[in-house]
Amino acid sequence: MSIQIAETAFAGLDADKRLLNPVFKGETPKGGRFGFRGDIALKFAQQFADEARPPEISTDQVIMAAEAGSSHIAYFTGFLLSFEYLALLADVLGDALSPSGKYFLFCDNIDLSTRYQVQYGGATFYILPIDEATVYNEMLELLYLEKNDLKKLDTGGKVDAIADAAAKFTGKFPEITYEEGLKLMGPIRNMYENRPV
Repeated sequence: MSIQIAETAFAGLDADKRLLNPVFKGETPKGGRFGFRGDIALKFAQQFADEARPPEISTDQVIMAAEAGSSHIAYFTGFLLSFEYLALLADVLGDALSPSGKYFLFCDNIDLSTRYQVQYGGATFYILPIDEATVYNEMLELLYLEKNDLKKLDTGGKVDAIADAAAKFTGKFPEITYEEGLKLMGPIRNMYENRPV
């Protein structure tokens, strides 16, 4: 019997319509686990009448996994335009965060030569720069997963492979506080500059 999203730590996000642009949203081949690949709205834009607007702030390229019956997200990774949005993300995920979960954030405005660990919202976040690649590729590199080995898997299988490898991740980065991170981060890049109009 397949599991439903309502049985997982994603239930609140789903009910609040925060799970956007899903590439994958369902049970993974590893029974009892639910996976999601897509974007998560962190701050909704003000809406007028019936128009649908993209969120004001989101975390993109998200890959996450949770076990059925657990109130916690076991694995989460995503892209943030600014390190500052960690506070918003932790607020949105709320009680779904766990001290034992593995959470990786690729932030556009932290120095490419740095990696940090930040305790926030009762969880540890690994903060990494994004080096022109996708979050998916960055995670494969971090976890020493071979892209070719994953090619034969479907999207749910890829979520499983990454979540399983992340669970074993024991890397340690310099620990900083959220406030220290705010002082260290660079300016927020305008995603739309240099694009043809």
